[in-house]
Amino acid sequence: MTGEELILIAEEARKNACAPYSGFAVGAALLSADNKVYTGCNIENSSFGATCCAERVALFSAVAAGEKTFSALAIAGGKSGEGVNAFCPPCGICRQALSEFCSPEFPVYLTDGGQIKVTTLGTLLPEAFTKENIPKKGERHETV
Repeated sequence: MTGEELILIAEEARKNACAPYSGFAVGAALLSADNKVYTGCNIENSSFGATCCAERVALFSAVAAGEKTFSALAIAGGKSGEGVNAFCPPCGICRQALSEFCSPEFPVYLTDGGQIKVTTLGTLLPEAFTKENIPKKGERHETV
C-alpha cells in the first residue's frame, strides 16, 4: 500500500472524530506488517486527560486485534468541519506509544490536504525511552 493510499484512509477516519472542545479533527491509518489497516480518530472528553488521540486509537485497536508489527502510519488533521488543512504530527504520548512497537525507521506520512510529508518515528522521537532502557530483573543500571 502506498503512502498516498494510507493518507486517503486516514482522511476518511477523520470524519468520525469527536472534537467538541478543541475543534481539531484527526484521523489515523496504521498499516500492519501483513497489510491490514487499523484506523483511529481523536476522541475528546470533558476531563481532557481522558481524551485519546487518533494514533493511539488506531494502535490500541490493532494491538487488541493481535497485531504487534507495523509498516507505516498516516495522519490527517485540521479544523473540524473543514477539509484536512494542517500537517499534524503525533503528540509526544503517541510517539512514545508507537516506539513500543515500531523501529526508529518506521515511516510516518503527514498531509495538509495537498502535500504529503514523510518522516520517521526516530526523527519525531530521537533517543526514545524503550524497553532496552529498562534493566532486566537482577541487573542494575550504572549512573553517570
